[in-house]
Order: sequence, then structure tokens, then C-alpha cells
Amino acid sequence: MVSKTLRTCRKGHHYYKSSDCPTCPICEQERKPASGFQALLSAPARRALENNGINSLEDLSNYSEKEILAFHGMGPGSIPKLKAALTEAGLSFR
Repeated sequence: MVSKTLRTCRKGHHYYKSSDCPTCPICEQERKPASGFQALLSAPARRALENNGINSLEDLSNYSEKEILAFHGMGPGSIPKLKAALTEAGLSFR
């Protein structure tokens, strides 16, 4: 069984985590967009896009599916959601 440790983030949130990941799940939930294509994604997938400067569907359309999947934190389950959002906006992956 994996042991979880109690941690406190910079904002003072207390949470338990078993991995080395320093991300506070409470802060991530507060940052989650209420609408838009990023609202459809998990926190790691959102961070993967943000860390690569992808903040809009127009930015996303400049990448291929293969390039997006290569980002740390992006999983294959995100691709159908991203494709649907691109299609709805009249865009597609490169």
C-alpha cells in the first residue's frame, strides 16, 4: 500500500498525496475553467497545454495529434475532447 503524506501548499491548503508531484489538488480545482475547451480536460492535460503556450483553439490547431500526445501530462483520452472542440470551432489538428 502506498503511503500518503500530509502537505500544505503556498496558499495554506492541506491535502494528502502519495506521489512526488508538488501540485495542490485544491488549487488546481480552483483554477479549473468553468467553460471553454480547457474545462473539458483533466488538470494534467490543461497544464500540459498551458506549459506549451496553448491557450486557445487557434493555438491548438497549429499542432498535430502526435505532437499534443507527446506533451507530459497529456493522455489519449483528451484527444477526442480536443478534436470535438476544434471541429465545433471549424478547426482541426495540423
